[in-house]
Amino acid sequence: MTNKELSVFFKALSDETRVQVMKMLSTENLCACQLLKELNISQPTLSHHMRILCESGLVIANKAGKWVHYRINAVMFDQIKTFFDYNEKGNIACDICMEK
Repeated sequence: MTNKELSVFFKALSDETRVQVMKMLSTENLCACQLLKELNISQPTLSHHMRILCESGLVIANKAGKWVHYRINAVMFDQIKTFFDYNEKGNIACDICMEK
């Protein structure tokens, strides 16, 4: 992932409501009406948060009639996991001070 893509990802998760949405979607796909009921926020506020999550690539939206159904983008999460796995292994000794 590019630095720009990563910054968009982290920005999308910098809001408590969006983190809560991601937790909810981590267990099941949900309709906007289910999210509205659980979060106790207005529809325009939900739309704002979901637009940010979808534009970041973290969430995929599918319109079904009047409602939108949301699910986590597994491909994006695999890329993010790879980023964290790589950086976890990157604990290499410094050439200058010879410390880890």
